[in-house]
Order: sequence, then structure tokens, then C-alpha cells
Amino acid sequence: MKNFIRLLTISFLLFSIQSHACTIIAVGKKASKDGSNIISHSDAGPDSRIFVVPAMTFEEGAKAPVYWGIQDATLPLDKDGEILGYIPQIRQTYKYFHSAYSQVNEYQLGIAESTTAQRDELICTRKNGEQIMTIEQAQIFALQRHKTAREAVKFIGELMTKYGFLPSSGPGSETLVIADKDEIWVLEIFGVGAGWTRDSGKPGAIWAAQRLPEDQATMVPNWSIIKQIDEDDKDNFMVSDNYKQEAIDRGWYNPESGKLFIWQEAYAPLPAEYATGRFWLFHQTFAPNLKNWPDRSVENNYYKGMQPYFQTVEPVSYYPFSIQPEKKMSVQDVISFQRSTFEGTIYDMTLYPQWMVPDGEGSMVQSPMATPFPDSEMRKAMEITYRRPVARHRGHYGMVLQIRDWLPDEIGGVYWVYLDNPYFCPYIPIYTGNLSVDESYKTYDPEAYSEKSARWAYDFVGNLCRLRFQPMSKDVIAKRDPFEQNIFDKQAEIEKEALKLHKKKPEKAQEFLTEYTNGLMQEATQMYIELRNQLITDYTNNHE
Repeated sequence: MKNFIRLLTISFLLFSIQSHACTIIAVGKKASKDGSNIISHSDAGPDSRIFVVPAMTFEEGAKAPVYWGIQDATLPLDKDGEILGYIPQIRQTYKYFHSAYSQVNEYQLGIAESTTAQRDELICTRKNGEQIMTIEQAQIFALQRHKTAREAVKFIGELMTKYGFLPSSGPGSETLVIADKDEIWVLEIFGVGAGWTRDSGKPGAIWAAQRLPEDQATMVPNWSIIKQIDEDDKDNFMVSDNYKQEAIDRGWYNPESGKLFIWQEAYAPLPAEYATGRFWLFHQTFAPNLKNWPDRSVENNYYKGMQPYFQTVEPVSYYPFSIQPEKKMSVQDVISFQRSTFEGTIYDMTLYPQWMVPDGEGSMVQSPMATPFPDSEMRKAMEITYRRPVARHRGHYGMVLQIRDWLPDEIGGVYWVYLDNPYFCPYIPIYTGNLSVDESYKTYDPEAYSEKSARWAYDFVGNLCRLRFQPMSKDVIAKRDPFEQNIFDKQAEIEKEALKLHKKKPEKAQEFLTEYTNGLMQEATQMYIELRNQLITDYTNNHE
């Protein structure tokens, strides 16, 4: 009972911290600068530890456990919580990289996740039904069993309908973006409400998937993005048998009305600004001339954000499923977006007038404490409203996955990872051929600080910057940017050497890439420990 209560508490905390947190960006190979398929996932679950789970062989007839607690960072690395049930195991599984939301396997199959909003009537829990399949568990099974995105979409959809979709980040629905070397798919999964049982014969989820065109990019900000569905177009859509019928049965769609069935309208509730703000930022950034997007710049009017009554409130339908970016996008473009705090817009939390202080010469200036990451107590004291940026100070971890079909799988997949807050943290590459991940990146206990943990090193620096965010964040970025840029500058050279080794013996290339990337993790962790010490020294109260 004690463990059950603990897991319920963790689930509640996950919802309150994360359910409105995850942002996905996906870029098709003809929309990216280098021809990669790119997907990303920011603000993933609390267990930021990343480690390699090797390929394994199982006995005929073996069963694979279905867990509740995969995101629990307080559990040992080899424990995933409570077993809710079992599915048939397969003979041979593939290697994958395990984390709160496992995101890539050895064949460059990648998955990004975003918890999304759904109608209250669709909410299901452990108490009100027999559903057992969480999205993070389904991701693991897919990465262990499949090489292509199309197969993975179909497989996850079947898991959800057979075993029942069980939300694990509060009561939300889920969206996955699943990519391989050729295709990128958006898969959206909604619950079926209370009372579902496996012997009812009814599907345990409602789901639909749409393929992203190769020359397009898209973004998921904790909200459904699929709209009109052509179920006869098998190349570009996949759906559950009940994808439309559930809406008809519940009175949300009348097929005799003559109106089109719009998936997003049927199953998602009325829009919230935590989603529309990111929709706007993505489209304004990468396709500024596609439409007359709302004007949310505060240029020449820093108090514009304080006037919500006069702001345009656009429907979610205003934003298309995907766009053709006006300039081709790179991994670094996606990283930059993940670091956004809505600078210079009505959502910029550093522009609240409460941050303005006398400069001693008769004018008002912005306080050096002005931060886009005020915690709950600071917001109470200042009487300001939280406005959710893309980057989050409680982001846990995230990634940008670069998938390339012209290189061997061991080299082609680059899993660019950050821990804690992307605004401060460097992105470190992990190749799909990696044999291991450095100890610093798989060491983290949220209840016990450790000098050996990269996550704690980044977290400590981020917390220190609350003292004087404006100058201190600049000090951090001055260290981070050259370190990170050097990694990008050396990428082609490193991969050229790895390819030479791969032609002789693939294992040698894997060893080379593992040693290189693990060294970067060690170097970054040590750099942030030293940076922590320097910030403490430079910003001590004794200097005031």
C-alpha cells in the first residue's frame, strides 16, 4: 500500500510539472539543411538517467512485463516499478537507450512524446478501468521490436486498443512523433473514458496517425494537431476502428450534418494559451510569411503583455498540421527553439513591470534579478502570473534526434541530449552505435545531491542563476556556447574517422564513438562543477 500511494503521488506530480511541458518539433528530410529527418522532445520525464539496454534473446513463450513507474527517478536503474500485466515477448529484441521516455534504438528508429489535452469524458485512470499500457511502456516495446516508423505506429496503436491506454502524466492524452530514415509519423492517442474492460470487446483507446510530408516541419505543444483524416489514404493515414465512431456515439459529431469530421475538434477541449503561445512562436519563427499571424511582439510597447483584453485569441485550427519552413532547418535551429523563453514577446516573463527598479539617477531600469524562470514563491511575492516558456527550469531532460539514411546506423543516428534546463545546458551527442553512456549521465537521485551526476551539476548552476539571472546567465552561456559549437564543428571529422573504422570493423567505430561522446559528458560535467564554483565566488554577498 505504501508503494502504491507513493506511485500515485509521483503520477500527480508528473501531471502538475510535466503535462503542459513537452514540446515536439519534427522536420522532414527535404525541409532540413543536411537531409536528415529530425525529431525533438523537450521537458521529458523526471528520470533523466540514460543508459543502454542491449539486444536480448528470450525463450519461446516468454512474457514481457508491463510496468507502472518507469519515470520514477528514485528507483534503481534496473527497476521500473510495479508490474500491471504482461504481453507476449518476442524471440529477439533490439538495443535501445532507456530513459523516462525512451527515444531511440540501434536502427535509428526515434520517438518523441508530448502529453496532450483531452475531453474530460475520455479520462481513464487505474481506478476506473482495466487499462495497463502507458505511453512510455509502449515506446520501449516499439523500440525493442521495430525498425520502421510505420510498423511502430501500427504496433503501438494495437497495444493501446488491446491492453487499454493508461495515462501516466495526469489525465492527459498522448501524442508521439515516430521517425525512421525514410518517414515521420504523428500518432495521437486518446482514452475511452471510465469503465473499460478487456473482455468488453471494445478498443481500449482511440487513435489516429498522419505522415509528415518530407518537405514539411511540425510542432506539438501539448495539443492535438491532426485535423481532417482520409482513412482511404493508407500512405498518409492510419486509424483505429473507432476513430470516428466514438465521437458519433458521444454526440460530438453528427455525420448527417454535412460537416467534415475534424479529429482535433472532436476529441480535444477548447484551446489553452500554454499551447497556442507555442503554436504561434513556431509558425512565426519558421514560416513568418505563411499567414498574418497575431502580432505578439512588444517592440515599442513593453506593457503590451499586460493588456490581455486587447490580445487576439485565435482558434487552434488557425495553425496547420505542418508547414514548409521558409528556410531549411538544422539541428541547431531546433535547439535554439527549445531554448526559447519568448524573448521580446507578450509572454516574456522578464518584462513584467515588477522587475523595474530605480537606477539611482532618476530613471527605472530592469533588475539584474529579472528571470524567465521565477519559481512559485517568487511569483507569489511579486504577484505575477506564470507564462510557460518553451525552455523550462524543471525540464528534466530532452533531445534532438538527427536521423540520416546515407550513413551506417551506428553513425547515422545522433541523439543530442540535454539534462535539466536547455537554456543553460549544453547538448551532448550520443550515437546510436554507442555501447554505453557515461556514468555522469546515468547517475541521478532527486533526493540526494551528487558531484558525480551531470544532472545535478547543470541543476546547481541553473539554481544559482536565480540570484542574478541577467549577468549570471550570460556567464554560463559564455562557457556553454564555445564548448557546444566545438562539438558541431568537429562532427564531420569525427564521423569521417568513425566511417573509416566501420569499413574495417563496425565494433571499432562503436568503441571510438562511445569513447568520444562519453568523454564529452565527463568534460561537460566537470566544466559545470567548475562554473558553479566560479559563480559562487563571483556573486558572493561579500561583494555587495
